[in-house]
Amino acid sequence: MEKAVAADVESVDRHSSLPPALLDRVASKSDKRLQELGYKSEFRRDMSLFGVLGISFCAIGILTGMSSAFQTGLFSGGPLGLFWGWNICSLFMLLIALSLAEICSAYPTMGGLYFWVCKMKPELPMLGFCTGWIYSIAMTFTGTSGNLSVALYLASLAEVGQGRTLSRVEVAAIAWGVNIASGIINTVGTKAIGGMSTFNLWWTLGGTLVLVITLLVKAPVKNSAAFVFTDYENFTGWQSRGFVVLLGFLQAVYTLEGCETAAQVAEEAKRAEILAPLAVVGSIVGSWFIGLAYMLALLFSVQSIASVQGTSYAIPIAQLYYDAVGPRLTLMCLTVVALAQFMAAVTAFTASSRLFYALARDNAFPLKGRYMALNRYQAPYWGVWTSVLIGCVISCAYIGSAVAFNAILSSAAIAVMLSYLQPIIIRVFWPSTSLTDRGPFSLGRWSWSVNFASFLFTVFICVLFILPTAHPTDALNMNYAIVAIGAVLVLVGACWTLWGRFRFRGPVKTVAENTPAAVEDEKGSV
Repeated sequence: MEKAVAADVESVDRHSSLPPALLDRVASKSDKRLQELGYKSEFRRDMSLFGVLGISFCAIGILTGMSSAFQTGLFSGGPLGLFWGWNICSLFMLLIALSLAEICSAYPTMGGLYFWVCKMKPELPMLGFCTGWIYSIAMTFTGTSGNLSVALYLASLAEVGQGRTLSRVEVAAIAWGVNIASGIINTVGTKAIGGMSTFNLWWTLGGTLVLVITLLVKAPVKNSAAFVFTDYENFTGWQSRGFVVLLGFLQAVYTLEGCETAAQVAEEAKRAEILAPLAVVGSIVGSWFIGLAYMLALLFSVQSIASVQGTSYAIPIAQLYYDAVGPRLTLMCLTVVALAQFMAAVTAFTASSRLFYALARDNAFPLKGRYMALNRYQAPYWGVWTSVLIGCVISCAYIGSAVAFNAILSSAAIAVMLSYLQPIIIRVFWPSTSLTDRGPFSLGRWSWSVNFASFLFTVFICVLFILPTAHPTDALNMNYAIVAIGAVLVLVGACWTLWGRFRFRGPVKTVAENTPAAVEDEKGSV
């Protein structure tokens, strides 16, 4: 399998320098597969390997996820929980990526998780409908979370640089502006997103290098290896050492979610059946090692965990930077992470808008004509601006209650894992009938074992995400994620009961078999 995949990737890279006529021949192979799945090609295939890989890297946002959630692991298990939790979770997230990549190679469409569930279990349209809605909500909430994080990084820059603390209203106003900027970039279309994701790939690599060197060179005190690999910290109030360390796993899982986003642009990529699954797996592998390097630099450089825990800065990681490298370099570090966070949030809206398009195409979303409309930049602009509108509305919750806002957004992380769970469950319990058409990326005889391990880990994480993270529990520190995800599930169930079950029957073919276009493509590929 590896040789065949490598050969195809070399072929794509080699073709990328050829004239447009030959590039069209390469793209026609993916268009032919899309027609076999019942869909007419509506998007230009402008994305290369680096563009598709960059989309997943953007969505994972290794610098941003690690920086924004670092304190979660630092206070729940300390360096010991962070280091070992990162490597354990990275291994299992890689198994999940392999499971999803195998399905993606067989069904390279922008519906992603939703389409895979529909295709593998067509007799249960409710399962596909609910997966699509849950995942679209998760992506919209993820983009909203990312845009608020950008606002919080900007607030921290103001605190460090000017000594000015922004109010919640000011932070929310900045988040609205970032939401709108995300919408504008997504409205420009595939080339803009592909270029941005490629840039983000190099920005992440270069930014990580700069941050690691800055932290290790400028930190006045370097921690010992014993501290980095064995020190245990507990600010949760729980007495069980094992449970506290497990709570720290949430930081790693939260950071590594998003590898499947490459599937959302599969219909905009050359040789999608090769590049999309490679991007799904490659983004996790790259993030594992890039994140490990960044984490080790943070752990060797942290001057006082208590100082980070008691910080007044909008983003706790700002206190770690400030203690380690001083105010001027802290501004540089926050800028590097803030820009990466913005690109990650843009990518989440890319995924949600493509998913709205895919759901509308199959009568699983209202206003079909509008959500399938493309502008002159080949962008599904109705889906883009629906995501922006939802993001702005949810950002208003931050003004009234940070607890309520965090509960809404924490449900996004659980919703993503629940969306992963649906296709993996089908592959575990119906292994012989669920994937009859194998793509070029196949796990072979290891397929069921990988899927089963992924299934166990995903269920475990979904349970862990809703458990209380502090003790004793009160109204301010309670984990409201169970309430938020419950509301999402009730909403999706109501949409199916009141509307979806009357309209949705599964994927709708937009191209008939043996159409002139299909015949022409077949001749062109001979």
